[in-house]
Amino acid sequence: MKPLIIIRGGGDLATGVALRLHRLSFPITILELDKPLAVRRTVSFSEAVYTGVQTVEGVSARLVSADQFQVTMEAGEIAVLIDPQANILKNQFLMSPQSTFVIDARLLKAEPEPLYTDVALHIGLGPGFNAGANCHAVIETRRSHTLGRAYWQGQTQEDSKQPDGDARRVLRSPANGNVIASKEIGDFCKAGEKIAEVNGQPIVSPFDGLLRGLIHSRVEVTEGMKIGDVDSRTDPDLIRLVSDKSLAIAGGVMEVVLMKLNELEAKL
Repeated sequence: MKPLIIIRGGGDLATGVALRLHRLSFPITILELDKPLAVRRTVSFSEAVYTGVQTVEGVSARLVSADQFQVTMEAGEIAVLIDPQANILKNQFLMSPQSTFVIDARLLKAEPEPLYTDVALHIGLGPGFNAGANCHAVIETRRSHTLGRAYWQGQTQEDSKQPDGDARRVLRSPANGNVIASKEIGDFCKAGEKIAEVNGQPIVSPFDGLLRGLIHSRVEVTEGMKIGDVDSRTDPDLIRLVSDKSLAIAGGVMEVVLMKLNELEAKL
């Protein structure tokens, strides 16, 4: 019997992980905030919190309550629960520590709080995790020659505090408030064209390109917070397919999951 895999966070990188594991028939449950912060929302299962159902590359994720998640997974969908503190792990009627794998894909880039209970496998993505100390294995998330590598001891590279590629592509909020969009994800934007505004202050495109992501209008943003992403490429696949980075990270997760399953089967 395959373990239940709980993924904390449902952003674009977490979604790549969920897709690859789902395609291997692992039951998947995603735990999210009541107002997810994902920017690349068209390729993020977290969007199900806002829409009820989110489909990415033919796989659907559905917002459910704790008493519905098992039925949803049995129906071939990914279950999404609003449970940022992972309280479901406390429920001894729903969870079995011996058959639960947890993947922390929240990308907090800080040391996480301890889990409520021991689980068979705990995987952390990126900075903040220390394999052998606060998780069993950690996956490199920084673009480099080691992207997607799995480590059973030690840490990944430190957070560079810089976005990949052209730093101008990242849109940041000029003020506190809510984003009022003038453009939709997938729209082409000309340099200097208004994309959105926050508290009356405009956010404009830094160059000609495709609006690859924009945070949901229900999220209360703060000044300097990442709220969008513009890509100089105009390929529509950018908004409908998960990225190469997310697939590389998912490959590292799959390696760890399968190694752990081999270890458990050898003990039988």
